Amino acid sequence: MFVGGGTPTYLPAQDLAGVVRLVGEVLPLAAEAEITVEANPETVDAEYFTVLRGAGVNRVSMGAQSFAPHVLTTLGRWHARDRPLRAVADARAAGIGNVSLDLIYGTPGETDADWEHTLQVALEVGTDHLSAYALTVEPNTEYAALIRSGTLLAPDDDVQAHRMAVTDNVMTSSGFHRYELSNWARPGCECRHNLTYWRSGDWLGVGAGAHGHWQGRRWWSVRAPARYAEAALAGGSTTSGEEHLTPQQRRTERLLLGLRLAEGVERSAVEPVAQHQIDRLVAEGLLVAGERLRLTAAGWALANDVTLRVLGS
Repeated sequence: MFVGGGTPTYLPAQDLAGVVRLVGEVLPLAAEAEITVEANPETVDAEYFTVLRGAGVNRVSMGAQSFAPHVLTTLGRWHARDRPLRAVADARAAGIGNVSLDLIYGTPGETDADWEHTLQVALEVGTDHLSAYALTVEPNTEYAALIRSGTLLAPDDDVQAHRMAVTDNVMTSSGFHRYELSNWARPGCECRHNLTYWRSGDWLGVGAGAHGHWQGRRWWSVRAPARYAEAALAGGSTTSGEEHLTPQQRRTERLLLGLRLAEGVERSAVEPVAQHQIDRLVAEGLLVAGERLRLTAAGWALANDVTLRVLGS
């Protein structure tokens, strides 16, 4: 079970715990099921985590973003630098055994030293899992407007590539396994929910704006919470739209998602016509081709380009 999207911890602890318990009653979970809740550090404390743990939550994913104060300011995050540190300690004290941190690199104004410091703090606090993403600028946002006005510089691709390489070196040398393009975990702490997604598995998406996938059928729910609740209480459909993927679309998705994983993707996800492109990528040292296709260390840095070349064969 994964409770996320937005900030579920804006709910009172007892209400969120009630949601977790209700889902477990409707869809009984395995004894060792992973139950994750996403959280912003400023919305939680020791008491909050204790309530969640009592409902069965055993994993928390927190958005720390950075441990450099000026970077947090640029990102529009106002929590104190030490707030994520206290939140991790509070989660541990409550008995939550798997704690993940989300970080963002490549923010304008961030230096190499800032990023290396952020990684070291994440390790020192005792995180079990790290997600590190390059800053992307979404259109029609305040950040995009600041770049257009020249107030901020756009993220630099070369800088972001360097930060990714630094992240991998720091995390792997600290005993973490890079199991996905942007994710590192201690042994046994990989995110099972995300692995299901990257392996093109099936999941039920419940709640306003949720997406789900089941055997080639993908659907998305009504986004507005009030409209979603109204439809659900009336016994009506909460689905806003759906699509049925063709076999070709499913193969394409398996390739797009599977190549992000260290384990790679099965060869059956690739059309035979792509073999010549695969041979070229192997010769260039970007791909390992056996029963599964896997990116090399050099291929990680060019993952999008490699995938597009295979798809464009």
